[in-house]
Amino acid sequence: MTEKVILVDKDEIVEKGQRIYETIKDKLEPEHKGEIVAIEPDTGDYFLGQSVIEAIEKGREKYPDSVFHVIRIGYPVVHVFR
Repeated sequence: MTEKVILVDKDEIVEKGQRIYETIKDKLEPEHKGEIVAIEPDTGDYFLGQSVIEAIEKGREKYPDSVFHVIRIGYPVVHVFR
């Protein structure tokens, strides 16, 4: 079985994802602060979850080959290591 190789530009994914997040954050932050949002950067569709895995799994149901930009709603980072 041959694996499908997808080349992505990480900077482009981040830039598109951040731009989309800026347009939806006012809608998401009041009720979903602290949750994870996985943003499909080519369509602007987004998927919410309590974890990165949950949000991405929801996104993969609709876009199985996409790479998602992931944000913790209302925070500057997804994870903090102490």
